[in-house]
This record gives sequence, C-alpha cells and structure tokens, in this order.
Amino acid sequence: MISATEVKIGMEKEIRTMARMLLDARHAVVFTGAGVSVESGIPDFRSSGGIWERFDPDEFDYGAFRADPAVYWKNRCEGRHAGALDIFQAKPNPAHKAIAWLQQEGRIITVITQNIDNLHQEAGSTDVVELHGNARWVRCQECGRRMPSRDADLQARAGQIPPLCSCGGILKPDVIFFGEMLPQRAMQRAMAEAMYCDMMVVVGSSLVVYPAANIPAIAAEHARLCIVNLDPTPLDAVAGVVIHDRAGEVLPAVVEAIREMSRD
Repeated sequence: MISATEVKIGMEKEIRTMARMLLDARHAVVFTGAGVSVESGIPDFRSSGGIWERFDPDEFDYGAFRADPAVYWKNRCEGRHAGALDIFQAKPNPAHKAIAWLQQEGRIITVITQNIDNLHQEAGSTDVVELHGNARWVRCQECGRRMPSRDADLQARAGQIPPLCSCGGILKPDVIFFGEMLPQRAMQRAMAEAMYCDMMVVVGSSLVVYPAANIPAIAAEHARLCIVNLDPTPLDAVAGVVIHDRAGEVLPAVVEAIREMSRD
C-alpha cells in the first residue's frame, strides 16, 4: 500500500494546490462516484467485470418492477443479486474517511454522491445528498414509508414475496432503477449546492452518467474544480487540478497537506 506521504512526493504540486484551494474555499462541495466505492470492494457498473457484465440490467428496470415486483424479490431472495449486494459487507476506505474528516473540519460543506452504499455516512459524513438512493433502505410504493432493507429481506426469505409495508403497499429498494426519475428533493439540493459553491471536488466519477453529471458541469461555470479519478473525464480541461490516481491514496495526502499548512 502506498502511503499518503509517498503519493505526496509523486504529485506534491497538485496535492498542495488542492489543499490550499480547500483552505481558501468559502463553500466547498464534494461530488463522488463509483470510483470511491470500488476501493471498498464494491464493483462498479460499467467497467470490465462490473455489475452490468454480471447481471441483466433488465432485472433492475422500474417498469418491470412495477409490472411484477415478485420477480425482482424472488431473484434477490434466491441470491441472483448477491454480487450487486456486496455493499452490505463493504466498509469505508481511506477516501471516505478523508472526505468525512474534511467535512468535520469545515473544509467541505456537503457531499453529493452517485453511490448507494451508505459508506460516506458510515465514515462519519453527515450532510450527504444521495442522487441515486441508498440500498440499505426500502421504501413503500404506496405510503412512502422508509425502512431498513433487512426487514424486507426477512419477509422475502420467510415467503412473503413481494415484501409488504404495514399499510399493504409493496416495498422496493430505495435506489433508482432504470427508467425511474431521480429523487426531486435530492436533485434540487444538489443543483443548489452546485450553483452556490465556490469549489467542487469530483472524486471517482467518470462524469458521463446523466443527469447527475450535470452537477459538476454547473459548478465548473463559476467555481474552482478539482478532479480525482483514475481515468480522464469530460471536465478535465476546465479543472484547476486533475489527478489521475486512486482516491484512497490521494485524499489522505490532501488531508496531510492541509494539516501541515494549518500548523505553519
């Protein structure tokens, strides 16, 4: 494992520039994608070996779920979605912890995430805007009640397929399926943060999944942009700092640089 200090030596200028930008920012926001969670052992969706090479996307289609929710829950109960549910065993990695530290220290205000794994919250982040929902929860399709996903899984394993809310409504994972609208409240909050922030740090996102990718694009029109991602993104050309490396190595180095600068 490469230490934060070793990463810093290899890209000291970029690390220190990002640290200084965070120290100077009035309202910094972090935008995260699947690349952050990959380092916790959660497969992403589109790369080689990712979720959509191992599972049929049609099994996560909103129209299909509404037409026959029992099919989804039967497949899930029988273990067909086991690889997609690795998130229940995953733990926060150094990138999640670094982001939580930055938020706790007031260096960033809000975390906007495309991820559904709850790992930002487990790492200690508090103000987290989830654009694609949270797989740790299910929601009633009738009354809107939200409850832990384990409650629905217990029902399904006991033979109640699809699992039901106390009101009799069908329970659905509280994540965005194909063909489903993104949660309006989360999108409105994310848009507001993008328009108000003076700095956005993009971490682990390819910035090709819309409408979520609009968020950094809006911020880039007026705010300083930093990008940490293994591969190039469409916004690299307009970012003040671009680091193509692992978030779990880069962000702890940024935290270390901030601590050093704060002591000077």
